[in-house]
Amino acid sequence: MAKFNLETPSPPMAPGHSPLPEALRRGSPVGPRLVGGTSFAGKSALDLAQIQILAQACLQGLDAARQVVFGWQRQGQSLEDIYTQGITPCARLLGDWWCSDRLDFAMTTIASSHLQQLLHDFSGEFLQESPQAANGHSLLLMTEPGAQHSMGLFMLSEFFKRAGWLVTVAVPQDVSEFKRLFVSDWFDAVGISVSTDRHIRSLEVLLPLLRAASDNLDLQVFVGGPMAYLDPDRLQGLAARVLAEDAPATVISVTRGMPRLIDQTL
Repeated sequence: MAKFNLETPSPPMAPGHSPLPEALRRGSPVGPRLVGGTSFAGKSALDLAQIQILAQACLQGLDAARQVVFGWQRQGQSLEDIYTQGITPCARLLGDWWCSDRLDFAMTTIASSHLQQLLHDFSGEFLQESPQAANGHSLLLMTEPGAQHSMGLFMLSEFFKRAGWLVTVAVPQDVSEFKRLFVSDWFDAVGISVSTDRHIRSLEVLLPLLRAASDNLDLQVFVGGPMAYLDPDRLQGLAARVLAEDAPATVISVTRGMPRLIDQTL
């Protein structure tokens, strides 16, 4: 997971603007003038400075965050690039700011909720960006039981949908609901986002039992999420593939692992 250096002091606040949170003003290198003023000269990679702009915009409000995304689109960035190179590292940056006490929990939650809302706002446009025909495969994407965050899972679901999968997204509140959802329907694959180590032991016991109870004997199960990046060795004992890849690579990997469907009309 990327780490970011935020030691450059922030420029002075423009008159008439609300001050940024004290934690952000102490360490942010990017100015606060965002709404209606974000512009870029030609397409270039989304670098740390632009990711910091999005993070600050999410702290200011949803409209400010939208303006940054609009600016990136004017720059020529596709939504896929914006999702993987902008929103994903921005979420990690907000987490770094929280871990280093630059943001409190409330500010982090608000900013993260604005990031997730961006995904919902741009969903229709994203799904029309290079869509593929339905492939007949169904997927269940779940968080671990009782998870507090599901933004990454929702983003992954968007990439699978665009690739032609029928996707069900679930955030089980406890182990009982997790088990019920796992066997609630026929799925070709089940993906589980693991954010903490709280339920690793439970998953080690549950997954073999749930796979055996599934109607699909060829069910593909994979795990990802923050733990797959931070400590993948902790997940090696699970009856599942560990995928520490971005969303586009995960879709390719899982799709390649599926058996080819036979056209019953032939």
